[in-house]
Amino acid sequence: MLFVSDNTAPVHPQVWDAMRAADAPDAPYDGDALSQRLDAAFSALFDRECAVVWTSTGTAANCLALATLVPPYGGVVCHDDAHIEQDEAGAPEFYTHGAKLMLAHGPHAKLTPENIAAVVDPIRDDVHRVQPCTIAITQATEQGCTYTPGELATLTAYARAKGFSVHMDGARFANAVAHLGCSAAEAGPAHGIDTLTFGMIKNGAMGAEALILFDPAKAAEAKRRHKRAGQLQSKGRFLAAQLLAMLDGDLWLANARAANAAATAIAGAAVHRLLYPCEANEVFVRCTAEERANLRDQGFVFYDWGPDAARFVAAWNTPAEAAQALAKAIASL
Repeated sequence: MLFVSDNTAPVHPQVWDAMRAADAPDAPYDGDALSQRLDAAFSALFDRECAVVWTSTGTAANCLALATLVPPYGGVVCHDDAHIEQDEAGAPEFYTHGAKLMLAHGPHAKLTPENIAAVVDPIRDDVHRVQPCTIAITQATEQGCTYTPGELATLTAYARAKGFSVHMDGARFANAVAHLGCSAAEAGPAHGIDTLTFGMIKNGAMGAEALILFDPAKAAEAKRRHKRAGQLQSKGRFLAAQLLAMLDGDLWLANARAANAAATAIAGAAVHRLLYPCEANEVFVRCTAEERANLRDQGFVFYDWGPDAARFVAAWNTPAEAAQALAKAIASL
């Protein structure tokens, strides 16, 4: 029973159908009819004009967004538990040609004006210091928590006052929207987010993520960087097909709701063990090495999360029976 990662989930049948339908002659690269539909489709979802660039990985999407926003001599403020710091192997620095990650700390892997100010206010405004110019946040965060619309409004107002741009890593953006019960716009773009990586692979796609630029004027630069980074695939219609299939009938939201429901069932049995609130599809639980071995002996597969904790991730296809079995097993530890 797999709770290692939502990346273990299969491709949703609706996505396979869309890719099969795309298996016909069309223009190469991003000149095909499906790729040409992306801007309008995502603009309708977010109720604002945007430009969309497909990528094959979340790492590429995040780093291309940062490279478009940040000069090589600039700084990116992110949480010290952020994926761009912990799990992207220096790719942000590589794609930006040297921009510095500036690490802030705060509960639930969230940034606030206060913990950002603690990092940026001591920096002298002179040529001897890297100057911050972008804030990077994650929705939902690496600790499975979400920014509310009110928190985002406060954060982006602070960013605008400081002259900072804002990038949102949305690897689990769909799960955040499902938890918040708000529109896709209210979960991020409505508050002045400059760029968003809308994660689809963890949520039912095969190999396509959407890099969304809410200033379409930046699209030309992003596309040049996209090509230079080796991301411009010659048969781009198959990536576009996946993104459009995920939007069709709000499949992205239905899948996220299913994953969140499974995680909520697990978290409900581990209330007194939870490291963080369960606000998406990840559950972080305090348990000893012996207890983790006990769970693995029962057939549950998951990651250790430090010496005294485990992480369980539900996916769009997690059977309710498996989630209930894990909940029962945790409750009986």
